[in-house]
Amino acid sequence: MPSAAVDDYLKTIYHHTEWQPVAMTSSQLAAELALAPSTVTEMVQKLAAQGLVSHRPYGPVSLTPAGEKRAAEIIRRHRLIETWLVREFGYAWDEVHDEAEVLEHTISDRLLAGIDERLGHPRYDPHGDAIPDADGHVHREPFVLLGDARVDHTGRVLRVSDRDPGLLRALESRGIDVGHTVTVTGRETVRVDGGTTVELPPAAAAAV
Repeated sequence: MPSAAVDDYLKTIYHHTEWQPVAMTSSQLAAELALAPSTVTEMVQKLAAQGLVSHRPYGPVSLTPAGEKRAAEIIRRHRLIETWLVREFGYAWDEVHDEAEVLEHTISDRLLAGIDERLGHPRYDPHGDAIPDADGHVHREPFVLLGDARVDHTGRVLRVSDRDPGLLRALESRGIDVGHTVTVTGRETVRVDGGTTVELPPAAAAAV
């Protein structure tokens, strides 16, 4: 099987449980990858035969230790490349995802190690996602999803999902990006850095 295809499946499963504990179903995997359920079922069976995922009929799909290690390796590549593009080439945080999707499959291990060293071995990418170390280990701070935070809850923005570039731009225009402090003032409003109260763009509650 093409390595890139395998990596895309493993990354998607990894991402699903990175910020919440419920395992992914085959139908969710198909929807996320925009593929036919039958295609996904066939691929999941092949991945299971390789020892990369654990799956039973009509049950969830989860990574085995081998699958998690491989997923962490490609995610490390992706997130280091995103960080490199922002710091060294002036890319905005909403521009790097697609570039990294291409480059993660092409750069050598030597170049990746050089990028990591030049950047000072960063622990987080521009969106606040943890960068696995060379052994696949990650460090994440305790967090609460913005949509689950009570009114008057104050917290520092740890991570913003990079799935929607338009949402990233809308959040940045309101001062809501990694490192800033927000206080929940209502179901659809927050106060940023103790100052201005702004209205949240659609989907922000599930992305911050």
